[in-house]
Amino acid sequence: MAKRRYKGLTLQFVSHREIARLDSVERIKKLLKIVLDNKVIILQGRLSAGEESRLIEDTMVMIGNVKGFKGVELAVITGDEEGSSVWDKFKSGLARALVGQQDAVTIIGPASIVKEMKKDPTKLELVMN
Repeated sequence: MAKRRYKGLTLQFVSHREIARLDSVERIKKLLKIVLDNKVIILQGRLSAGEESRLIEDTMVMIGNVKGFKGVELAVITGDEEGSSVWDKFKSGLARALVGQQDAVTIIGPASIVKEMKKDPTKLELVMN
């Protein structure tokens, strides 16, 4: 019996706990490994600005060196603090300082699958190839 090979979209959820103990380099390596498997990552929380920059830099180096790799698309969705009281904003800021920004969701996908990410204040649209 011949094996069927299905081509489709695979989403992989990565919890904050799964990457919290990794250093920045290991965190980027783990995420890139998932993207290189042609999966779209739904990451609980967000990377630091330095990690986002490093991820982009590493993918730019890989373009042309890894067969079929065209880069990544990345978008972050955060909780809306508009209309929150000063006390709520303070509590939120303190929590972020202690445990990181877990109230965000980061989407990272291979550019060969994710053609475009459109973000506006109320939604995020992923346009797939």
